Amino acid sequence: MIGIIGAMDEEVADLKGVMLVEETVELASMTFFKGMIVEKQVVIVRSGIGKVNAAVCAQILVDKFGVDMIINTGVAGSLNAKLNIGDMVISTDALHHDMDATKFGDPLGQVPRMDTLAFPADERLVGLAKDVNETVNPDIQTYVGRVVSGDQFIASAEQKERIVKHFDAYCTEMEGAAIAQVAYLNQVSYVIIRAISDKADNSAQEDYPVFVKKAIEHSVRLLIGLLAVV
Repeated sequence: MIGIIGAMDEEVADLKGVMLVEETVELASMTFFKGMIVEKQVVIVRSGIGKVNAAVCAQILVDKFGVDMIINTGVAGSLNAKLNIGDMVISTDALHHDMDATKFGDPLGQVPRMDTLAFPADERLVGLAKDVNETVNPDIQTYVGRVVSGDQFIASAEQKERIVKHFDAYCTEMEGAAIAQVAYLNQVSYVIIRAISDKADNSAQEDYPVFVKKAIEHSVRLLIGLLAVV
């Protein structure tokens, strides 16, 4: 069983449109759509925005639906100058950029008393997602790299510079690391797929509404292609 999480309705609406829905389940104020896409059994859900919503959602997918793979789809802000709006980032790993226990000797981003700083994505899923995106979305570039998450919409050059300084990351968003942590704790495969919707700087508020629709279209094509080969 494959779980697909998007934070916002628009990130999962088009996927539900191509899905043969077999069951709808309401849990924790979330609606889980269970059914088939390209002959694969999937559960699609809008988690809501932020890391707590995302973590609750991911754990329900594991406990209630028994998923052994989680795909997180959505949009993100670029942290790397070579990324353009519309490009796709496939996660190598994910961490929390807003976790700070440095006073106790932990590196920035480290969840205290956990045995890893970053939560590694499934290498096979990463490779498949990269190959599929290069095929189905030839008009954009595909990058493989770290995703960082925090309960902040990064929309200033100062915020962006702080994150870039401390983390070798390609993009920032608000859910992926929480989903990655849940997957890590439950020994479930995961990958984060993020289309770049803004530059995570002073232009973010202007760019985001304009480009988010196109970014989601690219993500949907990638997801349908990925489901066909996993």
